[in-house]
Amino acid sequence: MPLSINNNISSISTRHDINRNFTRVSRQLERLSSGLRVNRAQDDASGLVLSEGMRGELSGLNQNVRNAEHATNMIQVAEGSLLEVNKMLLRMRELAVQSSTSTVNDTNREALAAELNQLVMEIDRVAQATTYNNQSLLTGFGNNVSVTASTAVTASNVTGVVKVGLVAAQTGTFTFVDTASDGELALGNGVVTQTLSMSTILHETAVAEGTSVNVNFDRLGIQVTLTGANATGTTGAYVDGDLDGRTLVVDEGVGGVFQVGPTESLASRIEVSFSDMRSSSGKLNLESVSIAAIDSARMALAYIDRAITNVSIERSKMGVLLNRLDSTVADTENEIVRKQASEASIRNADIAVEVAELSRGRILLQSSTAMLVQANVGSVSTLSLL
Repeated sequence: MPLSINNNISSISTRHDINRNFTRVSRQLERLSSGLRVNRAQDDASGLVLSEGMRGELSGLNQNVRNAEHATNMIQVAEGSLLEVNKMLLRMRELAVQSSTSTVNDTNREALAAELNQLVMEIDRVAQATTYNNQSLLTGFGNNVSVTASTAVTASNVTGVVKVGLVAAQTGTFTFVDTASDGELALGNGVVTQTLSMSTILHETAVAEGTSVNVNFDRLGIQVTLTGANATGTTGAYVDGDLDGRTLVVDEGVGGVFQVGPTESLASRIEVSFSDMRSSSGKLNLESVSIAAIDSARMALAYIDRAITNVSIERSKMGVLLNRLDSTVADTENEIVRKQASEASIRNADIAVEVAELSRGRILLQSSTAMLVQANVGSVSTLSLL
């Protein structure tokens, strides 16, 4: 290698090594100070894409847990109010039983009726006053079945439909296809249709006398209760073929959707509906109840019993939802832990590895600096030739 002074190749090469070692040491210091292996896309381009996607999911999942907890609080508010409504109905039944006996006279019954009327008014007040974040819960919450537009309901004295329950049902018109004596019942909205076999729940071609059956169209989120002849509190009776062409109209209500998942799909939502629990509603139907006379008091017992049953059913629906939300929170928290672990394995720095790399980089930086001095000595030695 010729001896020259214009280009000191050894010095230039060593200076490049110093720059690389300095960059390496700076990167290790950055990772140790931040605790992250990936601080910028340059560190790991594909890893950054994966971790950022997981971070987005994790932020959504954490909010989903909070949403589910808020939904639990909301349902507990509604269920707590229905507990008080249930207590008032039990007291009303006690008053009706007391008024039904001949040991009290009409004057006594007037006092009993006054208390019952006050309880009816209080049930209305509780239903209207039960709110969560300024949303009324017991005057109709979520999607509901229109009792005036649904021909399957308006013709219940023919069809035997006594109740329709909704669980995440879409809004719109659902039409029954019910061919007589074929043992099948179909319901659809023009997009999705579900057909069920009725042979196992019918007695020959009809609902058994004095009983009722639940027909669950789970793909549609609709459950229909059909009654047989001479069932308590009903006038209709279902016979195979009675529902053909009848409709159920699901109207969109206020609220009723809990977002408990990270996407916009149906699997990420829990859709609920609470019935109108005012005394004038079809669920309670207490406006015409009177215990001012012995005969009306005896008739009132059936109305009050039905109201107690409907309140209990509504509370049981809320209890099921509370259990479901508890399971949702537990499952989401487990998912958060697993995804957080995956994101950490991609993004977080291994401190032991980074400390070892830092020590290596410092040694190389110091040795390359020393070698730069030696490389410059060669150029200086040319002076001895002059």
